[in-house]
Amino acid sequence: MRVLGIGNALTDYLYRLDSDDILKQLGLPKGSMQLVDKQKSNEIIEKIGIAPEQISAGGSAANTIHGLAKLGIDTAFIGKAGLDKIGNEFKESLEKSNILPLLLNSENDSGVAIALISPDGERTFATFLGAAIELDENDISEGQLVNFDIVHIEGYLVQNHNLVRKIVSLCKKNEITVSIDLASYNVVKENIDFLKEIVTDYANIVFANEEEAFEFTGMHDEKALNEISKLADIAIVKLGSQGSIIKSKENMKRIEVFPATCLDTTGAGDLYASGFLFGYIKSMNLSESGIIGSLLAGHVIEELGAKIPDQRWQIIHETLGII
Repeated sequence: MRVLGIGNALTDYLYRLDSDDILKQLGLPKGSMQLVDKQKSNEIIEKIGIAPEQISAGGSAANTIHGLAKLGIDTAFIGKAGLDKIGNEFKESLEKSNILPLLLNSENDSGVAIALISPDGERTFATFLGAAIELDENDISEGQLVNFDIVHIEGYLVQNHNLVRKIVSLCKKNEITVSIDLASYNVVKENIDFLKEIVTDYANIVFANEEEAFEFTGMHDEKALNEISKLADIAIVKLGSQGSIIKSKENMKRIEVFPATCLDTTGAGDLYASGFLFGYIKSMNLSESGIIGSLLAGHVIEELGAKIPDQRWQIIHETLGII
């Protein structure tokens, strides 16, 4: 199977915080993703006052596709980036990971996501979308999608209703599996009616964390899972340190967390999706797919940033029997 990711082409600037005080000063709710303009983005970086600890190509869907590519899945990514140094580095990072870059170009600056990592590992994003936000329905064609079996969409795109509706409509027409990650509780809250339409009419696989699931359903844990599973073929609710729960029709499974020491939760949900989709592609059952998702999430939270380093991928490959 081939998997296409569609999302915001963003470069992550990661900062580790000594305390959460800076979040309050900046007016950034802990654990949220807030959209900011270029000026505000620069102000935040200036306020922090130190160089980022890490700079890496990111964006939710791109992170998931990166994980799948590292597991040997044939992948591609659609997004929009500027004709600048950051945009060129983003494209090169995809190519180095054997991901086919189907990037569109813009005259404007490439997007940047400032990731602020709290002492407990929770991450808060201030995101300047830049060129990424210019991706629209006119950039998507049937010809781009028909050679793929799964299209994975990040929830951050749902703020562009026409774009998402065109993607999922083309997927449905061509019997392409739609996987969507709800992305952020505030994005869900602001787009709840539209998201419910998309999940009900088009989504096959839905990923949500506990906050996103609550905003989507008004319910917690298994009750939220049950509601989402009524709308999609497979529903996954990630419960942080309590593991995850998965349901398809009447089949419900609870998955334990992979033992890990959390340094940074950035990318945990994205890599969980990589692992689960890998299991799905390999025709594994819900438990097996969830365990692989948990495995990848456990490895990435022990690292700073949303990428698992090569030495850890070697361990993962050995664990999964991938040669």
